[in-house]
Amino acid sequence: MVSLKQVIGPHQLISSLRGIIAGTIGTIPMTLFMLVMHRLLPRWQRYALPPEEITREAAERMQVRQHMTRPQELAAALVSHFGYGASMGLLYSLFIESWSLVVVVKGMLFGLLIWGGSYLGWLPAANFSVAAPDEPLRRNTLMIAAHLIWGATTALVSDALKKKLQRDDLFM
Repeated sequence: MVSLKQVIGPHQLISSLRGIIAGTIGTIPMTLFMLVMHRLLPRWQRYALPPEEITREAAERMQVRQHMTRPQELAAALVSHFGYGASMGLLYSLFIESWSLVVVVKGMLFGLLIWGGSYLGWLPAANFSVAAPDEPLRRNTLMIAAHLIWGATTALVSDALKKKLQRDDLFM
């Protein structure tokens, strides 16, 4: 049987965990921004935000939505949103962190890549209603700004954790 230590070394494991933590933390200000800005949209654009819409549509496709209460739908949306943020944080730590750019710029560029890959990529390919081509400009702008916030925060948190671990000389 192959152990985790044989697949990845301590440095990669710590880096991965750092990315997951940073992506999760980055999702907090992103979510708060989305909730506040949602209230400022024109009334006709104040329907559910993308994490809720995506979760609802996925639950419908899996034929489980009819068994879910409203609080369960919201909980599932929140868990999936934070899970996606954590997984993208992992990708940041594995592929983007080593780029030779200012930390905040690097994070914001990655946030834009995530928005584009999601809202112009897999969401339209999977026929989800929140795909960017199907959304009004203000809602797309809200989500782009939210991803810039996520990216900047994720990069800053990851960098701070890396520096802390280096000072403490933990596998870095």
